[in-house]
Amino acid sequence: MTGPAEDPSFLSLLTGCLATPIAENPTVVMVEAAYRHHGIDARYINCDVRPADLGAAVRGAWAMGWLGFNCSLPHKVAVIEHLSALGESARVIGAVNTVVRGDDGWVGENTDGRGFVEALREKGILLDGQRIALLGAGGAARAIAVESALAGAASIEVVNRDRGRGEALAALVNEQTPADAAYRPWDEPYPVPTDVDLLVNATSVGLHPDPNSPAVEAGTLREGMVVADVIPNPPRTAFLRQAEEAGCVTIDGLGMLVGQGVLAVGLWTGIRPDPAVMRRALANVFGG
Repeated sequence: MTGPAEDPSFLSLLTGCLATPIAENPTVVMVEAAYRHHGIDARYINCDVRPADLGAAVRGAWAMGWLGFNCSLPHKVAVIEHLSALGESARVIGAVNTVVRGDDGWVGENTDGRGFVEALREKGILLDGQRIALLGAGGAARAIAVESALAGAASIEVVNRDRGRGEALAALVNEQTPADAAYRPWDEPYPVPTDVDLLVNATSVGLHPDPNSPAVEAGTLREGMVVADVIPNPPRTAFLRQAEEAGCVTIDGLGMLVGQGVLAVGLWTGIRPDPAVMRRALANVFGG
């Protein structure tokens, strides 16, 4: 005779995202696909949290035993005052997108830029000694610049219409990382320098339903150069299609989104999820 079956547990591990608006956040799709694939009894819950309620939401997640959560706009900076500690990347970038339960309180991390580096590595592209042209100077650009520099990039040219933000990002890279950085005004279509190895669109230009591409001189895109876009929807933006026609190697925004999700799930559960499973889940949603 066999002994009694082990009592089942009906208590799931909890993770999620705090943002507003949040109804269109697709992270839940890829994270829960990873949980199912790896047999992790966990849930990922999108929570629409107003700025005035952020502190209460963070305290509530702690009280309910959440493993951690993502933060998206407008909370990536404001959440810092509700945390006990910051990881090195989050400290340098000055923003948090992933929060992890620590022994004595919440710890803030930033996996956005590391997700980008992860996406490049999945394609066999390493950043050691690379020269990067970065379009934009917002939150995504800031994370990509810092993590690319820490991963070994030699130089970063920050191309941005707002001089103040562009110069500030270049200064941050110069002061906080080993890479060299400089600001370049973006008053006309950007001619990509011949020594650039990697061109990155870190703006929102091309995000569905916008059919446009960032202003880049098409004739300066060259065969073999790597062109990346942070836009996940659609995966093949007009910018990437243009780059493909020029013979460039392209990296789509799904790669960065999956990369940061892989890192977040690992921080929460200690398990590195299969990125292919997460990418398929997102591709089914976005049709790409």
